[in-house]
Amino acid sequence: MKLSERLATVPEPRKGPRPKSAPVAAAEPPARTAHVTLAPHVDETLEELKAAVRSAVVAELGPGLSSGAVSEDQLRTRVEYHLADNVSSFSVSVGPSERAIFISEVLADMLGWGPLEAVMADPTITEIMCNAHDDVWVEREGRLEPADVHFSGPGPYRQVIDRMLAVAGRRIDESSPMADGRLADGSRINAIIPPLVVGEAVLTIRRFPEVALTMDDLIAKDTLSPAAATFLEAAVHGRLNILVSGGTGTGKTTMLNVLTSFIPEGERVVTIEDSAELRLERAHKVRLEARPANIEGAGEVSIRDLVRNALRMRPDRIVVGEVRGGEALDMLQAMNTGHEGSLTTVHANTARDAITRIETMVLFAGMDLPLRAVREQIASAVDLVVQLERRADGARIVERITEIQGREGDVVTMQDVFGRVGASAALLPTGLRPKVAEKLAARGVPLAPALFRAAKAAPSRAKR
Repeated sequence: MKLSERLATVPEPRKGPRPKSAPVAAAEPPARTAHVTLAPHVDETLEELKAAVRSAVVAELGPGLSSGAVSEDQLRTRVEYHLADNVSSFSVSVGPSERAIFISEVLADMLGWGPLEAVMADPTITEIMCNAHDDVWVEREGRLEPADVHFSGPGPYRQVIDRMLAVAGRRIDESSPMADGRLADGSRINAIIPPLVVGEAVLTIRRFPEVALTMDDLIAKDTLSPAAATFLEAAVHGRLNILVSGGTGTGKTTMLNVLTSFIPEGERVVTIEDSAELRLERAHKVRLEARPANIEGAGEVSIRDLVRNALRMRPDRIVVGEVRGGEALDMLQAMNTGHEGSLTTVHANTARDAITRIETMVLFAGMDLPLRAVREQIASAVDLVVQLERRADGARIVERITEIQGREGDVVTMQDVFGRVGASAALLPTGLRPKVAEKLAARGVPLAPALFRAAKAAPSRAKR
């Protein structure tokens, strides 16, 4: 049955399990929301009380906190005790409702992500950007907005950054002022500290839905059309090499996740990423993740190293999260030497720019190859380019699907199979039957000619 005949209802987002390092229950209200109506001096006093309780607990439990010898229940008990012991010293009252929130905030500060607990628990937030301890922004439905949370000061802010990086197996200091990592829930984090950034440290967290999106979800969101989805599903089944292209935040990883879901179960898939983000719901998979250099500058394992190693692992398909350098050459060689059906992504604004970027990255490999030979490799390796864009309203769309037809002289020839007249128009077939349709038919995945029949408002082929 074709994909267009089996569209499903888009599942409602649901909250998944909390990471082990974040003990505060997701259902609890955001910490700052409970205090925003208080007078400034009351809020400041509560922060002072929180600091006093935290200091008393740390002084009592000592190394047991960092070693994991103290359970969350034991820690909660000690926080409650020291709250009751210290509250009389401050000119503020803590009622039953404020007490529960207060204890949760202290636990979050000591074991979790502090004020970021609330936004990390919000499934509608896809990006968290901390420019300073009191300057936090989030992205929700493709739009940026200030978050109603902040840290009490630069110290607690930096502690949360260090704690996140520790969970991800990374560290940051003056000798290594930049770091990338991945949290237990799959969130990708990036931190950079002075002197590479002016002011305070900057923390960026990219979050992913607990339930991976499907092609039906993308159709419901108007990311692409049912006909285009059917074509892409056939392309993956038919082992075409696909390049997903787009700018930052256009949904390249999401599209790559969806495309990999169409790989037959009987095939061995090896994924290669800087930070493991792909979620392949399949039994036979191998996930490889690059490793940065250690503090001495040694031990780095690059994407290119992993691509070379993957070729020795008997893969049916290789999926590279993103090509950024010399690994582009190894990826092209893999596509040309028996690993058809491989997929990868690249940062580019158009399909033509994507090919040009691949050319440039191949030259980064250090091989003294003539440009003509590089273009020959690209023309014979890549079958389709799926170009993504981000609308002004934040929606992510497939702007066009382009076929790589070959090479004429020194030019890689391309043809749009599906495209849009404008950013708000539907993704429609151009009316031209792609050459890869014959390849798909030979591999047992025939496509009806009607799938490529142009509508009345066929998109222009001029845009590249």
